[in-house]
Amino acid sequence: MISILIVGNGNVATHLHKAFLKADNVVVNKISSRNLVEIPQADITIIAVSDDAIAEVSSKIKNSFVVHTSGSFALTDLKNTSNKGVFYMLQTFSKDKKVNFSQIPFCLEAENKNDYKLLETVAKSIGKKIYNVNSNQRKALHVAAVFVNNFTNHLYTIGNDICEENRVPFEILQPLIEETALKIKKLSPEKAQTGPAIRNDEQTIEKHLLLLNKKQQEIYKILTKSIQNGN
Repeated sequence: MISILIVGNGNVATHLHKAFLKADNVVVNKISSRNLVEIPQADITIIAVSDDAIAEVSSKIKNSFVVHTSGSFALTDLKNTSNKGVFYMLQTFSKDKKVNFSQIPFCLEAENKNDYKLLETVAKSIGKKIYNVNSNQRKALHVAAVFVNNFTNHLYTIGNDICEENRVPFEILQPLIEETALKIKKLSPEKAQTGPAIRNDEQTIEKHLLLLNKKQQEIYKILTKSIQNGN
C-alpha cells in the first residue's frame, strides 16, 4: 500500500481525498495547512494549497517526497529539503460538483525515475490520462487553460449579460456552447472557427457593436481583430 498525505482544505484537496479513499492500493490522510505541528509520515505528501502558500507550507514538511498541485509553479518552487515533484490535474474544480478523475489529465513531474514511477502509480489508482510534463511545459499549459477556461467563462458572463439586458433566456445559447466544445474534438479550433469576423462581414460587425456597451465593444473589437489576423 502507498501512503499519501494531502495538505490543504480547498477544492483540489477535497476531491483528491474523496477519490483516494476509494482507491485499492493507497491509504490516505488529510490535514489542514494550518495544522503542521505534527505531520504524519507518508510515501507521498501532496500539497494542495493556494500558490502563494506553497513555498511556506513545503518548507515545514520533512517527509521524503513532497509534491504540489499547481499549474503555474515550478518543481523548484517547493522549499522542502527532500525529493520534490508535481502532481498537477488540468481541470477546474468546484467543491459541490462531482469529479470524474478518469477523464482528467494528470501532468506529472519528478526529480528521478523512481519518484516519477511512484507518482504514476498513484495517478493511475484514480485516473487514466497520465502525461510526463516538465515545469516549462506545465506553465504553458496553465496559460493555455486560462484562455480556454477562465477567459471563455468570462465571455459566457458577457453573453449572459447581453441576454438579460434584452430579456432573452441565456439557455437558448447552451446548445451552441455544447456544440462548439464538441466540434473541436474532431476539428482543430482554427478549422472550427465560424462567425462574422472570419467571414469579414463588416456590416454585421457594425450592427453588433451598436448593441454593446463600451467595455463589451472593446472586447468584441480585440477578439474580431485577433480572429481576422489569425492569432
